[in-house]
Amino acid sequence: MNDLTVTQLTDQLLASYARVGGINHLDGKNLPSKSVIAAVTTDLLRLLFPGFFDDKPLHSSELKAESAALMDSVWEQLEEQIYKSLEYAPPPEVKKKELRPMARGLTGNFLASLPRIRELLQTDVEAAYSGDPAALTREEVIVAYPFIEAIAVQRLAHELYLKHVPLIPRIMTEWAHSRTGMDLHPGAQIGTHFFVDHCTGTVVGETTLIGSHVKMYQGVGLVARSLAGGQLLRGQKRHPTVEDHVTIYAGATIMGGDTVVGEGSTIGANVFLTHSVPANSLVIYEDVKVKVLNKLARPLDFQI
Repeated sequence: MNDLTVTQLTDQLLASYARVGGINHLDGKNLPSKSVIAAVTTDLLRLLFPGFFDDKPLHSSELKAESAALMDSVWEQLEEQIYKSLEYAPPPEVKKKELRPMARGLTGNFLASLPRIRELLQTDVEAAYSGDPAALTREEVIVAYPFIEAIAVQRLAHELYLKHVPLIPRIMTEWAHSRTGMDLHPGAQIGTHFFVDHCTGTVVGETTLIGSHVKMYQGVGLVARSLAGGQLLRGQKRHPTVEDHVTIYAGATIMGGDTVVGEGSTIGANVFLTHSVPANSLVIYEDVKVKVLNKLARPLDFQI
């Protein structure tokens, strides 16, 4: 039986705080709240897809009042979180007294981008519906497909990333990652009509460029060739470029900032690609042997 008291346990933890200081954030600036950002992101999804992320029916007669109230709440909370992020990592030559109006301006400009983001998301929904014969309706795509939530959050976070807002874009996309299994960095530039079927295990790195009408499947990685250089690689093009009308099948990995997948190409399942391919390429494994063992007969070899 352990007879340790709460006081003793607390003292042990405090000793750890003193001994292992690299994972403490004490006496510093108040960081943005992950829980508040998650709640704000949920409300942003409600603004983007009215009626889909609400707990009660939303009638058109109530739309203006409900949207205005929600917009006001989002603005207030998001402005405070952006202010915290700017205070944590202030832009060069910006004085502390300028951070609050800067946060307000960034928040207003970001919220003004919602209609444009909705136009992009409509193309993503259409790509998902048109590209998946299992989809019954576009409503099902929005309410049930984790991909839509993941790409919606990425497109929101990308706007903040472009405005050089610290911390918050990554918090948003990692929240979506934890919910959907799809890791889309906020820095990735993604064109219209994007669709990832199943989406689990998909990774798209920060400097990835994806064109329009690109379709991918689960487990695809658009990643850097090497991160051995660490922080020295910051700001460099590390992830591949995927041009328009490309299809990438499950489990494929495409590496490197100088790797370009040409327009109209198809990358087969489980392909490991580290160099560019021209437009209209078909990239597959060749002469892969699969052995089928039958307990009652001799082994059968198949070439696929």
